[in-house]
Amino acid sequence: MCGRFTLQITKEMIAEIFGVPITQDIQPHYNIAPTQQVAVIRTYPDETRHLDFLHWGLIPSWAKDPSIGHKMINARSETAHEKPAFKYAFHHHRCLIPASGFYEWSTDGTKKKPLYIHLKKEIPLAFAGLWDHWKSPAGDVIESCTILTNSSNTLLKPVHDRMPVILDPKDYGLWLNPRISAIESLKYIFEPYPSDKMEMYPVSDIVNSPRNDTLECIKPLGK
Repeated sequence: MCGRFTLQITKEMIAEIFGVPITQDIQPHYNIAPTQQVAVIRTYPDETRHLDFLHWGLIPSWAKDPSIGHKMINARSETAHEKPAFKYAFHHHRCLIPASGFYEWSTDGTKKKPLYIHLKKEIPLAFAGLWDHWKSPAGDVIESCTILTNSSNTLLKPVHDRMPVILDPKDYGLWLNPRISAIESLKYIFEPYPSDKMEMYPVSDIVNSPRNDTLECIKPLGK
């Protein structure tokens, strides 16, 4: 799964990597948690790409209560195309969620120890995401998103059986293309990201609290 992640990418890097115009600074975040606003890249009806900030925890357009989003921070890539909560978004509202890395917790006896996972050479990455548009009876609008997951690679498997879907940059255009929605055309990109391109190390348990959002969160434990 993916319950916490980081983003330390300049607006210039986001513009270059994802092909979007950036008119605002992107603040670094070292402990992004569910219900917070997260940066997403999505395609508008005119087929231009834009960066927006959405609520993390997808609220389906048909939901009666927005609190359902608390249970929708992740969606299984194998079934999202057919599940009621994610089906429409999968076919019409796909997005990229930029990140620098993410956290997972290993279990040592009764204590959970946080680990930080990122690409080697600290290369920025993008999760495969879905988004939706919810409107309350009073007219309040919430745009929200979820991160797709797949089976873990060999690096993550000893820690957790699921990991976020990390897309290869060559597949960004395919994932954002609103004219392609057949699962047969997309499922190959859900393969676990190669272990040999990733690194993982233990970090301080200060990341257990989302109130802590500093560089100290990703500092290797003991250094």
